[in-house]
Amino acid sequence: MKASMAEPQRILITGGAGFIGSHLVDLLLAGGHAVTVLDDFSTGSFANVAHHDGASRFELIIDTVLNAKLVEELVRRCDRVFHMASAVGVKLIMDQPVKTIETIFSGTDVVLKNCSRYRKRVLIPSTSEVYGKGVAVPFKEDDDVLTGATSKHRWAYACAKALDEFLALAHYKETKLPVTIARLFNTVGPRQTGHYGMVVPRFVSAAIKNEPLQVHGDGEQTRSFAHVLDVADALIKMIDTPACFGTVINIGNDEEVTINELAKTAIRLTNSGSKVEHRRYDEVYGQGFEDMRRRVPSLERAKALIGYAPKRGLEQIISDVAASLRGGGGS
Repeated sequence: MKASMAEPQRILITGGAGFIGSHLVDLLLAGGHAVTVLDDFSTGSFANVAHHDGASRFELIIDTVLNAKLVEELVRRCDRVFHMASAVGVKLIMDQPVKTIETIFSGTDVVLKNCSRYRKRVLIPSTSEVYGKGVAVPFKEDDDVLTGATSKHRWAYACAKALDEFLALAHYKETKLPVTIARLFNTVGPRQTGHYGMVVPRFVSAAIKNEPLQVHGDGEQTRSFAHVLDVADALIKMIDTPACFGTVINIGNDEEVTINELAKTAIRLTNSGSKVEHRRYDEVYGQGFEDMRRRVPSLERAKALIGYAPKRGLEQIISDVAASLRGGGGS
């Protein structure tokens, strides 16, 4: 699959050795672009981009997005920026709330200031967590949001990412910075790790090993999962489409599934002998964790602006994750 940009560009991807970022690297290099990756490997991995090491149009710099002098130089010499560097995963949020807030907002501030200075197109990924305790399903980009008390660490991530959105939109309002915001809903696929609490790789890994699949809560909460290749393609189209500038756009899949059903599907597709076990939230995350019963995106805006429609369903996602974990790669 090739990226949609008509002319070759030099692209900077912060967090480009991470899960989504590394798939962007693949698509952009396949499309003839030159890619610079800035990653400190805090949640990314060299293995995700090792197959490009030494390629003439690929550059890897191991450093943090908080290195403002370095980021300025990299932004200055690129054409477009995908700012994918961020703290990820509910477990990391609960365990390291200070790092979560500092990494998210400070990194985005550095990137946006330099993109504004040099007038570079930039994509900022946000999250469905921003919708908080929203009850109007499906979630639409202009819905009001309701988060929990500041004493509940679970909401630190949502608030930090919401502040990212406010800052990006402020730059657009003041200087017409060509920035677009992707509000991502449960992106999954090959290369995603379950280490930070991501449910699909965690379930599939356990099923392959015939270990119990641990469902948090009663398992009747629903989510919708989007394949990383659908998401990466959408992000490239967003940064390539001026109508997306100054706009928040949901990117995900509107196929809804309960976590119990997800676990059963993972067991079936891997021909596993695993059983499902339920655990209380406080056993997993400690006190102060709150969860949402449903989280489903409205994709109307994405369809209107970039013609977005997810091509890959849940069964292909699980099959690709299983193939990747078994060493087969996945699509």
